[in-house]
Formats: sequence, C-alpha cells, structure tokens
Amino acid sequence: MKNYNKYLLILGVGAITLTSCHMEELPKTSISYVDGKDMITNIDDLIRLENGLHQSYRVTHYGQISEADELMCDGFNATVDYGNNFGSIHRTDNSFSSSDYDTRDMWAINYWAIKNYNLFIEHVAKFESSDATERNYAEVADGEAHFYRAASYLQLVRHFGKAYGSSSSSDLAVPLVLKYDQQEKPARATVAAVYAQIKSDLDIAATKLAGVKGSIGSKTPTIDAVNALLARYYIDTKDYANAAATAKKVINSAAGYTLASSLEAMDAEYSNDQGTEPIMQLAGSLAESGATEVFDNVENDLVNDVYTMTTSDKKYGIYIRPYYIPSKKLVESYEANDLRFQVWFTNAITCVLGGANLTGQFYNFVKYLGNPSLTSTGVPNARQLIKPFMIGEMYLIAAEADFRAGNTNDAKTTLNALQAARGASQTEATEEAIENEWFKETVGEGLRMNCFKRWGKGFSGRAAQDGAAQAVQSSAAFVGKSLAADAVYWQWPVPAYELKVNENLVQNPGY
Repeated sequence: MKNYNKYLLILGVGAITLTSCHMEELPKTSISYVDGKDMITNIDDLIRLENGLHQSYRVTHYGQISEADELMCDGFNATVDYGNNFGSIHRTDNSFSSSDYDTRDMWAINYWAIKNYNLFIEHVAKFESSDATERNYAEVADGEAHFYRAASYLQLVRHFGKAYGSSSSSDLAVPLVLKYDQQEKPARATVAAVYAQIKSDLDIAATKLAGVKGSIGSKTPTIDAVNALLARYYIDTKDYANAAATAKKVINSAAGYTLASSLEAMDAEYSNDQGTEPIMQLAGSLAESGATEVFDNVENDLVNDVYTMTTSDKKYGIYIRPYYIPSKKLVESYEANDLRFQVWFTNAITCVLGGANLTGQFYNFVKYLGNPSLTSTGVPNARQLIKPFMIGEMYLIAAEADFRAGNTNDAKTTLNALQAARGASQTEATEEAIENEWFKETVGEGLRMNCFKRWGKGFSGRAAQDGAAQAVQSSAAFVGKSLAADAVYWQWPVPAYELKVNENLVQNPGY
C-alpha cells in the first residue's frame, strides 16, 4: 500500500492553522488560531492567510483525490507490480470498507481544507480598514474562500452522497460544517441541502469575484473559474439550461481559452504546462521539496503517478513501472489520428513489469508523465502544475446539457468543435457519442466516477489490452470487473473513525 500517514481528522478537531507562503512554494510557516482572537488584524495577515487558502485548495487535487475515481472504473487495469495500491477500490470487493484509505483521505483532506476556509470566512468578516484598496482586497479574498468551500463540498457530495435526483431531499450526503466548533458533532445533511450550500457559496463568490477577469492558467479564482464550478453544479442538479449557458460563458470568455489542435499545442499543454486550455493552473515550482505534501498531518501526493512510476537504473536507463495501464476499452475508444491518443498514450517508452522488459507490447498512459522543468534529476516524476478546470470539460458540459434539454443542434455544434480540434471524427450528438467523448477527453482527471453516477449507469467488464496479459492482474476480480448502476459502491462509505467519534453520523447502506 502507499505509505499514507495514519492521520485522523475529526470534524471540528485538529490543528487550527492556515499556512502562509509564497504562491510558488510550499508553506514553511503557519499562523495559529487561538479561540477568541482575531486572526486578521492588518493587510499583511490577510495576504498571508489568503495564500494559505490557495495551498489548502491545491492539496485537494491530484494524487489519490483524482486517481481513486479513475481506478474504480473501467479505464485502467492493475499491473503485476501494482502492490495493492488502490486495490480495494479497484476491485470494489469486501475489502472496500469504511476503513479504506482512499475514501478516508477524500473525506479528511476536504474537511481539513473546509476548516481553513471557514476560519478565514469568519475572520475576514471582522477585518476593517480605512483604505478602500485593502477593503476591496478583503472582499475578493472572501469570494475566493467561498469558491474553495463550494469546490470541496462538491467533491464530498459527489463521493459520499447519491446522485442528485428526486430523493435528494431525504438522501444523506455529508455534514455541513460552516463554522469552526471543536465540540460540534454534526449529523449528515441531505444531498439537496449540500447542493444548496454549494450554490449559496458560489453566488457569494460570483458577486465578490465579478471584477476578477478570467485569464488562461490563472493561479487563483476568477469569474471564469466560478462559472466553471457553477457549470458542474448545474449539470449535477440537472438544470440543463443553466449548465449549457454557464459553460458557454467560459467557452466564450474574453480570456481566450483555446483547445489544443496540433501535436505541438498538445505537447505544450500536457508536457510543459504552457497551453491555452486551463481555466485555472495552480502554482508549483522546482523549489518545492517533493511530490508528497503534508499539511496538519493531511497528506496528498499532488501527482498522478500511478500510471508511470518512472525510475532509472543502469540496466534499463529511464523506464516506467506503472501500477495501472490503460484498459482495452480506453485505448480502443480513440481513433489513431486523435491528438489525445497520440500525446497521452505510447507503446514506445521503456516499460518494465514483473522483472521483464515489456516495451512495445501495449500502450501506457503518459498524460501525467511529468513536466521536465519540475524535476532536477532528468527522471520524469509525474509532477505537473495542477489544472482544476480545463476548457474541454466546458465543451462537454455544454454538449451534454443541450442534448438533455433537447437542443440537439446546439449540442452537435459544441461536440463537433471539440472533436474537430482533437482530430477526431465528428459525430451526431447522441447520448453514446457525448458519453464517449467524456471518457476520451477527461481521462485521468478524476471525473469518471461522477459521470457514471450522473448518467445512472455502470460498466460491464474491464478487459486488458491485447498483448498485456503478462503485464496485468488477470483474475476475474480485476479484468472481469463489472459495476452495476445501482451498486452501493458509487456512494462511498463514511470513514470508520468518523463514525467512532461522532455518534450522530450514520453509515451508507451496504458497508
């Protein structure tokens, strides 16, 4: 198993700090919170704590936060060297329980971040200044905190609640914690209540960030980022008119987000972090201490490395030893000329599994191989600048929403624009075509699980690529895995320790 810290994060319990740092580096100091004391007494406090917000948000992305969602589904096969990393969630068998690390981490990391957002929101409201520029700065920072809190609650409700629907006013999701209280033991709120809070936070963010124009690869929230998160909210809640309209606002933004439509542009985007697709692209630098980062004992790798696990030795030079390789379904979903296939998949890189050189026998997934400028050794380390929102997703939300609303001509126009940019054949806007495009465009981004839940669908089988028999775990529990649309596993278990310390929590059915 991955060497995760055995941290315990109880709702309302934990070290109460917001990290302060330069945006490009990891935090080295913290400003501690003492109950009853103001955390923000001047603009310098405000700026330092705002930087802490940005770091709190960054730690809720990539690593196990996105990998678990992908590996639970149908796009990847565990290799012979996977070492049981994400094993229980990949198999979704009896070992996938309330003690599972990956579900626990999704809960703990987001609630740790929410604690920081809540403290900031509470204390920035008390900030006073005679300087109009400082007051405006505080308003924008408050909008950022509300945006970040909405993002964490959307992650949580997507994983621990059922998909939004007719029973959402009674289906349980996660506790709504909007103010720090060390003694509170909150019960789980309903799916409808959590989505309502997400919308409330985004409405505040939209007002306070209205003047923060979008820009390609912004390190911090902009009005375009707010609209991107709103588009996710609307597609989840089946408000298709607003989902399409909001996604198109981002597509048509004056920022000029552009889909990569050549091999050179794809390489710039996905190898060097210098593309035109990110609505946000978070800070990072070579100076950072490494891939795995820990904040208040909350750990996340911040890298999607399970697909490569690159290393180097005298025998092979630089080679990959992946824990997971693409499934037959994923590889065969692309046409040969699709730019995504050409850039994100390769059978040319040296691949060693089970002690054997298997180079050329199957395709590996190298979308997250690593930015060469973020390694000092010359060995790719899967480190890339985190991209929470990409413009391709907005095309998909707009196409799906228009299709669901019956606007098939508009859906086809949007879908074809994405397909044409990627060098793929243009299709009619059918349910199957749109869902396949989601699979091809967002692979590895941690959205696959939510797509299945939103569509009310499961998957049947996870066959390995031709030529990969020697490379993968070949039992039926792996390559034959199916997951029905009504399987309990689409709703993750409440972590065991949370149940132990909070008697007001109840477990999801089936665990």
